Formats: sequence, C-alpha cells, structure tokens
Amino acid sequence: MTRLSAFQRVVDQYADIADCLLVYIEEAHPSDGWVSSDAPYQIPKHRCIEDRLKAAQLMNAKIPGREVVVDTMDNSSNAAYGAYFERLYIVKDEKVVYQGRRGPEGYRISELRNWLEQYRNELECSRTVVVHV
Repeated sequence: MTRLSAFQRVVDQYADIADCLLVYIEEAHPSDGWVSSDAPYQIPKHRCIEDRLKAAQLMNAKIPGREVVVDTMDNSSNAAYGAYFERLYIVKDEKVVYQGRRGPEGYRISELRNWLEQYRNELECSRTVVVHV
C-alpha cells in the first residue's frame, strides 16, 4: 500500500471526527532544480502563484474529493509549520495537537491513525447521557 492510499484510508476512516486539508507547498524536486529520478511529474520551480495553482491541480486530480489549497509564493505556511517536504499535522481549536516528523522519511501514517483513534475514544467516553425521570 502506498503512503497516499494509506493516507486516504485514514482520512476516510476518521471523516466523522476530522476534516482533511492538503496544503500544496513549493515543489520539492522541481524539474529545473534538484531533480529526483523517481519524480512522477516534471514540475518546474513555481515562478508565480498560477504555476503553483497549476501544480496543485495535479495533486487534486490524484486525490479526488480532498480539499487542496496552495501556500503563498513567500511560502509562509511552509515556514510557519516546517512542512518541507511533507508533514502531517492535526490542528484542534486553532492549536497544533499533533505534529508528525518531516517526510518523506519521518512520515508515519500509523502515528496519525493512533492519535485519531485515541481522540475518537476520548469523544466516545465523554458523551454524557442525561435522563430525566
């Protein structure tokens, strides 16, 4: 199972308690820069926001039904979250409550799944039923 399909499974499994947002940041291996021999696409370095939007459309096509947004050209999201190359986060009540390690080496879907499962259990335990007699 690829990382992408594992990620999609977790997103689907926990859709009742968590929303998913993908943020497309600057290209890690641009075709006119540090090229990766196993890159599935040839995407040049983004020169303007339209370039980034076009590249994000490839991600959107590969992961249908997921909300994809793009970082600004000054890479403010990438800088704020230290996401380069890829990273998993859980944000709850405007606070980061889970920060995965940097990918691709530190990318652990199992950690994300474990956090979400624990959160689901906490939600189920906190449900209180009041019965008036």
